[in-house]
Amino acid sequence: MARYIVGLLRGLAEDGVAVGVVVKPDDLSWLRSVAPSHRYAVAPAAVARRPVRLLWEQVGLPLLALRARARVLHCPHYTFPLAAGRRSVVTLHDATFFSDPDAHGALKGRFFRLWTRLARRHARATVTPSAATAAEIARFVPHTAVPNVVAHLGVDPAVFHEPTPEAVRSFAAEHDLDRREGWVAFLGTVEPRKQVAALVAAHAELPDAPPLVVSGGLGWDPTARDLLERAGNRPGARLRHLGFLPNDHLAAFLGGATVVAYPSTGEGFGLPVLEAMACGAAVLTTRRLAIPEVGGDAVAYVEPTADAIAAGLAGLLADPALRSTLATDGRQRAQTFTWRACARVHEEVYAA
Repeated sequence: MARYIVGLLRGLAEDGVAVGVVVKPDDLSWLRSVAPSHRYAVAPAAVARRPVRLLWEQVGLPLLALRARARVLHCPHYTFPLAAGRRSVVTLHDATFFSDPDAHGALKGRFFRLWTRLARRHARATVTPSAATAAEIARFVPHTAVPNVVAHLGVDPAVFHEPTPEAVRSFAAEHDLDRREGWVAFLGTVEPRKQVAALVAAHAELPDAPPLVVSGGLGWDPTARDLLERAGNRPGARLRHLGFLPNDHLAAFLGGATVVAYPSTGEGFGLPVLEAMACGAAVLTTRRLAIPEVGGDAVAYVEPTADAIAAGLAGLLADPALRSTLATDGRQRAQTFTWRACARVHEEVYAA
């Protein structure tokens, strides 16, 4: 979500468009620092508590928009003030709350299914990050006159780019990794649809593979979480969990990896795939939902099972020429996904 909001605001600024941004107090300084050309309004401090935020969104936000004489209210994450629905644009990021409810908690699934239905019936327009997600949402919430527009996400070349050999060596040294041996990288929140447990099992089938290094938050997949918590971050181990990495480490982590593996079963877009491509990584992923829309022919595909992932990993690890081709093709394809292009689609929706 932070990537989307920052990328969109920067893309709008590149196009000479300034918008009013309503933020929580804790987010004001960092968001203003990365997107300074917009106008900022601060929500009450109490919105840090989710129930208060949801209530304020229904009452306080439409009043704020009214005082600001806003003609359009863009709500970037499913929920929106019902009273301002006819001038609201709402972003719906994926449809897995319908297609794969077991990947989410019961309460969370019900919440986001409800708000997706409300947005598709009562907003002025909705935005989705891929045609695959648009098709899924139309399948689960049919017969609505609310227009939906596809706005592919972008990639920030200042963060995600081919790293220099020096940057990779520095990253490897800082994290006690063997640059010559390399590593298999996974970047993302550890949740059921990311198939991290299957990836760990697949990697264990390949004793000669470089270590599997996972970066990201420990989400709500209990099996994968247990595996990573037990593994910890021990130098020399075959499985390591680095936790969150600073932005300026991500290019070296992804671009320095022998393979980036992302065997997700359901993506509204697949931003980690695009970011890995931009860093010049050879990416192993799946053909599920939106990922082929992002990866095209510039990534390798497998089914999201441990045996299939193991076979795909073994094939890429044994074929440096194929990895090099994928890295080159991935960098070139990633350049076609820009936040400015994403912003222009949003501008067209706002204008309409």
